[in-house]
Amino acid sequence: MNKDEEKLSMEEAIAKLTDDDVEVRKLAVNSLEGINDEAVVEPLIVAMNDENTPVRHKAAENLGKIGESVVDRLIEVVNSEKGEYKRFASFALKGTGSQKAIDYFAEAIHDEDFGVRKIAVRSLGELKATDKIDDIAEIMLEEEDWGVRLAAIRALGDMGVEEAIDPIKKARRKEKDKDFKKAANKAIKKIEKDIKKK
Repeated sequence: MNKDEEKLSMEEAIAKLTDDDVEVRKLAVNSLEGINDEAVVEPLIVAMNDENTPVRHKAAENLGKIGESVVDRLIEVVNSEKGEYKRFASFALKGTGSQKAIDYFAEAIHDEDFGVRKIAVRSLGELKATDKIDDIAEIMLEEEDWGVRLAAIRALGDMGVEEAIDPIKKARRKEKDKDFKKAANKAIKKIEKDIKKK
């Protein structure tokens, strides 16, 4: 948000999240950044279904920053929605960094929506869900979407444990794409660096 741009009060922003003018909705959702108040949760959940992508993204980002207190509600949303709405709700859930979301993400790596699968696999890596290494390795080898497979490589790289190296090497041997091989090498180096730090 620009320093010169006005900022609405929490109450004004909540009211204007449903305004007909997209610029007003953008201002509203940006005004709610950093507000950790129960009153903003449901309006932001609704805003994740806005017709405007930047509004949806910012609503999801704001929810994720609220953290642990919104996790259960976001899990309800992701379990009852599909498509882009589920994708943005998954992104919000990822933003919370909550361990409570691991079970959802472990299931979501098999979702019908590639965007949900991609967010789920990256989240498992960021949450260091080392008990899901085999599931991520399977996605890396079997997944049709290149972006999801690349996310799986990065997720294993985020694990920072020795057990994640062999699945990456196996996928690297099977793959012909140079960018994929580079990502695999980078992930292995990241793991090796993390292990040295311990």
